[in-house]
Amino acid sequence: MIRKFEEKDTERVMQIWLEVNIETHNFVLSDYWLSQYQSVQEQLLQADIYVYEQDKKIQGFVGMMDDYLAGIFVDKKCRSVGIGKGLLECVKENYPAFTLNVYQKNQRAVDFYLREGLSVVLKGFDEDTAETDYTMAWNA
Repeated sequence: MIRKFEEKDTERVMQIWLEVNIETHNFVLSDYWLSQYQSVQEQLLQADIYVYEQDKKIQGFVGMMDDYLAGIFVDKKCRSVGIGKGLLECVKENYPAFTLNVYQKNQRAVDFYLREGLSVVLKGFDEDTAETDYTMAWNA
């Protein structure tokens, strides 16, 4: 079930955020993600977060800041069963248009977003990580 984030979800959401970033962005030093932890945790309260929960355990979440998709994060043990797609569909239902950034080296995520109807609108460079990325967009 997908539902709105509640403050009690913070610890589990942050655990997923950190684990997924370290695993899927192994081309970025894990110290970078650790250094961002506190800032991201504070930003949760300003974002629209939707969590995917099954058997009272959060298995993934998506975060939106206005019309910017900050990320879809799914626990490694729960991938490839439609959770990410469901979270993206939730965003599409609630936001008529949005953009996101994804690292070029995160090919699995790039392929996912392309398959789900997003398009690359800009190739960029993330100065914080010294990695190339894509800005992708979706319009209803």
